[in-house]
Amino acid sequence: MMNNDGNRRMWMTVLVSGLGYFVDIYDLILFSIVRPESLKAIGLSTPADIMSASEIILNAQMIGMLVGGIVFGLLADKRGRLSVLMGSILMYSLMNIANAFVSSVEMYAVFRFFSGIGLAGELGVAVTLVSEVMPIRTRGYGTTIVASMGILGAVGAYAVHQFTDWRTAFVVGGLMGLALLAMRVQVHESGMFKRLEDKPVARGNLGMLLTRKRLPAYLSSVAIGLPIWYVIGILVTFAPEFTLESGGSADVVAGQAVMWCYVGLAAGDLVSGLISQLLRSRRRTVLVFLVLTVAAVAWYLTTPGRSAGMTYLQTGLLGFAVGYWAVFVTTAAEQFGTNLRATVATTVPNLVRGALFPAMIAFTTLRQGSAHIVSGQPLISSAIVVGIVALVLAFIGLLTMKETYGKDLDYVEEYHIG
Repeated sequence: MMNNDGNRRMWMTVLVSGLGYFVDIYDLILFSIVRPESLKAIGLSTPADIMSASEIILNAQMIGMLVGGIVFGLLADKRGRLSVLMGSILMYSLMNIANAFVSSVEMYAVFRFFSGIGLAGELGVAVTLVSEVMPIRTRGYGTTIVASMGILGAVGAYAVHQFTDWRTAFVVGGLMGLALLAMRVQVHESGMFKRLEDKPVARGNLGMLLTRKRLPAYLSSVAIGLPIWYVIGILVTFAPEFTLESGGSADVVAGQAVMWCYVGLAAGDLVSGLISQLLRSRRRTVLVFLVLTVAAVAWYLTTPGRSAGMTYLQTGLLGFAVGYWAVFVTTAAEQFGTNLRATVATTVPNLVRGALFPAMIAFTTLRQGSAHIVSGQPLISSAIVVGIVALVLAFIGLLTMKETYGKDLDYVEEYHIG
């Protein structure tokens, strides 16, 4: 039983982790919101040039997140959860302030790459920390609160941008991150991790994930998250272009599409987290939301001549459908012992985000090719192909994933090969 001081510390950890993820998402998604405006400001004018530059910058950011996920995940298991959170926040805060001063696509891509490295450390480590300080049967509520608060960072980014220009919006994100560092002093290190510090246990070892025993669980954790960033990074980010190609309105604003997607995501995260607690099953919850994702994607890609309002409704529903992000990351964290948990919880979501890089390459290659499923609609045709691959892999991952609801997390993974 926890005393009052223990309860206060526990909920302070949840609150600060949620605020940290709020700033993380604010900074992560801001480029998608200011994309057309900022690229025009640095000299790009034609839709083709803006589309090409957007793909380059998004790929740079996602590669950075992939690198950062590995680096910060390993460090969180070796050095501790809190120190890594501090380092990641400092890095992405400074880099996002630097984003306000870009003057070329190349500079933009470099700064988004380093921003991505910093942003990669927030969610996985925060979920690991919250999972380890919450009671077994209620930890799903804690991670749900963190994810739901965080997803609203996209709404915050859109709101700030409504009252400022794009450069100021980047500066605001950086300053919020720096302010958050002061709050971190009220959060304590995980007791599970502290008990390992003086023990001769291998921690943060990637080789331990490559064994026959652990690799299938790791890959299934990645696979179930693939549709999330396919939806966010392709379908929603390029909502204006998809709407135009379908014969619809030219009035769709990229930032609004992203905002409504993240409103849906916040609602989806809250609902999926509660459902996983009520059903006492992470697997069944993910299955429900994957089926919803199939339906939402099919509707989005087959609706002709839609209005801006219809596009915003559809991006909101797409966001809700892929709003199993909290359950997805929590499940990844619950699959492994304390000496590997942060490595897994940090690398898995960032591999999913990083998977947008090959998905974007495939999307671009198909879009520029000559054969299209839907005649005269290269964007829609390319998105259908990439989406089918992402969703099939997700269902395969779900079939091989183990149920983790109610699992005791206070154990370590033995270090042996084979």
